[in-house]
Amino acid sequence: MEKGTTRLRHLLENEEFLYWPSLYYPLAARVAEQIGIASAYVGGYVTGSSKAISEPLLTMDEQVAVAGEVASAVDIPIVADAGAGFGEPLHCMRTVREFIKAGVAGIHVEDQLFPKRAHYHKYVAHAVPADEFVTKIRYACRQRDNTDSDFVIIARTDTCRFEGLDEAISRINACADVGADMGLLFPRNREEAESAPQMSKLPLVYVQSRGNRDGRPLFSNQDLRSMGYKACIDAQLWLTVSFHHAKRALEEVYETGRYTGMTEEENVAARQAIEDAIGLEEFYSIEEETVEQTRWGKR
Repeated sequence: MEKGTTRLRHLLENEEFLYWPSLYYPLAARVAEQIGIASAYVGGYVTGSSKAISEPLLTMDEQVAVAGEVASAVDIPIVADAGAGFGEPLHCMRTVREFIKAGVAGIHVEDQLFPKRAHYHKYVAHAVPADEFVTKIRYACRQRDNTDSDFVIIARTDTCRFEGLDEAISRINACADVGADMGLLFPRNREEAESAPQMSKLPLVYVQSRGNRDGRPLFSNQDLRSMGYKACIDAQLWLTVSFHHAKRALEEVYETGRYTGMTEEENVAARQAIEDAIGLEEFYSIEEETVEQTRWGKR
């Protein structure tokens, strides 16, 4: 079977635009795959939130483990958030190796201070100097080339939020010069969002951050494609929708003893869809061929 890294490279070469929902467990990735989504993403925000610790407290092992579990459950290539590379250039090189070994097809590495601070969630960015960031990307790309040249390195900068688009583009373009495959920044408004792809040497990824509190705009996938973005990370959709509706369901049952949010027919259909997603029918068949033979009258 073709490697996930090679599949991602083919998608980037042949698809005009990629939608990357941010997922954090294998069943969610199976659903995305069954829908027909060509590639998906494991974010630091969703992984940290799912562990009730927040992204800045994640270790490399935790994020690699989650991304690897997701990647192993599907045939579509998975991209992951590698934070600030979990250290300096040498540490970042190990990060690249570990994600490759886990079956992940690409990562983004950012210019945040490491260890990342919880104030990141208040949009207080602590960006390292540009030369330090570019050096880290250079060594990440060196490791990519030594281990799996198809692995995708995305350079992410958070400086647009505070230092403006010119600084962010300068960093992305410097990363292009040392081998990065894609770029990621955070435009503050429509004008910057439209300008960025034209100014960047690299294909850009847009982060669709639903529920953000700093006023960054949300766009449809069609709008992003027409602006010239190559991909979109939908950073919170699965997490927030799941949290919102599951919390409401638990509250209703706790308060009333009943759940009315779904009909019995919808519950049956949802349960069947989950069993289909995990391949339960195939498990039944194997047991019928082996340990269940007597029960099924085949001996």
